[in-house]
Amino acid sequence: MNSGQKPGKIWVVVDNKAADGLVAEHGFALWIETADRVVLFDTGNKEALAPNCSKLQLDLSRITELVLSHGHYDHTGGIETVLRATSDIQIYLHQAAMQPRYVGANDDAKPVRMSAASMQSLWQLQDDSIHWLTHPFKLTTHIGITGPISRITEYEDAGGAFFYDPLGQRPDPIEDDNALWLHTENGLVVCVGCSHAGIVNTLKRIIEITGESRIQTVIGGLHLINASPERLEKTVQALNEYDIQQLVACHCTGDRAATFLTDHLKCKVDQGYAGFSMSF
Repeated sequence: MNSGQKPGKIWVVVDNKAADGLVAEHGFALWIETADRVVLFDTGNKEALAPNCSKLQLDLSRITELVLSHGHYDHTGGIETVLRATSDIQIYLHQAAMQPRYVGANDDAKPVRMSAASMQSLWQLQDDSIHWLTHPFKLTTHIGITGPISRITEYEDAGGAFFYDPLGQRPDPIEDDNALWLHTENGLVVCVGCSHAGIVNTLKRIIEITGESRIQTVIGGLHLINASPERLEKTVQALNEYDIQQLVACHCTGDRAATFLTDHLKCKVDQGYAGFSMSF
């Protein structure tokens, strides 16, 4: 961390891939631990969070903050599990996270909104426990959340056919997409859920907010699973212009895109999975 801060550690506790003995599911969650904070970034789909944290000896009752990257079910399904484990917690999310939303349209429409159980758990909290992210917010002097991320690049989109309605008449830009960063002595650690705003847009925004251009690690889902060759090429070109030391590709990045990033990025690329950990 910054001078005077003790080192911290991050565990991937939910992911599509998992180490032996851990549960894999279509979802994502990071456990972020510093000297005085335990931040859970997303909660996974539903089934993997509790057993994986137990296996990794991570006590859910110790969580001090829950930050939601966006409102899709595979990132918010474990909210009820978290809130059953602790009543003393602060939660950060964008107000759009609870909206009805779909991927695909008409006969192919699939609901991807936050589950009713997760929403009910949030509604039962005291108002002062929930923080609506409309602008950048600092949890501590060394941990921050982006709030809404400006969409600047012409080649990045939300990563799929997302809509607010099942007929596909109202496109969903997933405006609730947030990222989290940590200041360290070696630069920023950037945590992303799905990067629906685009990973390049996300890094641009975080560098603008923090004034720090050194990036120690980017970890999380990049939602490049459906990316065109042109988008992959332009993404790599842009990322190679940044001072990035490591990228940990998780969840929705996609195996094809992860291989392309490994082959073409200047920085080290690792495959994330439940059980993966790193110090910062």
